[in-house]
Amino acid sequence: MNKTKAVIPGSFDPITYGHLDIIERSADRFDEIHVCVLKNSSKGGTFNIEERMDLIRGSVAHLSNVEVHHFNGLLVDFCKQVGAKTIVRGLRAVSDFEYELRLTSMNKKLNNNIETMYMMTSTNYSFISSSIVKEVAAYKADISEFVPPNVAEALKEKYYK
Repeated sequence: MNKTKAVIPGSFDPITYGHLDIIERSADRFDEIHVCVLKNSSKGGTFNIEERMDLIRGSVAHLSNVEVHHFNGLLVDFCKQVGAKTIVRGLRAVSDFEYELRLTSMNKKLNNNIETMYMMTSTNYSFISSSIVKEVAAYKADISEFVPPNVAEALKEKYYK
């Protein structure tokens, strides 16, 4: 039997409930989910790659079909490496779509066998972004509604010193 595999890429700096929403819903639809932490060269990181991976692993521990990786190359090469034919991308708003469309078009040019599936984030998480969460955390405000407990604790350690 062929297992259906999907890749959910992102910088996840840090993982939020919006990310987790997409991962959990995808885990119900695919046999294997490969969360891939990519370094975004246009963003400075609050957490290093290993810290991000640990925070994600702690957040998805209840999902037996989710694996966490990092990759420094092209996403389509990572998909080929793990045998995935689907990339799952979360959308918060229409404004996300233009950027995502460009990425999807490039990925399709690089490997025509890989499809991208867009999934709308649940409305109660549509305003959450890692950047906003980090900004709120820097002001020592309560972020427990936006991130899993292990992430909230890690952000407190970074910002509450």
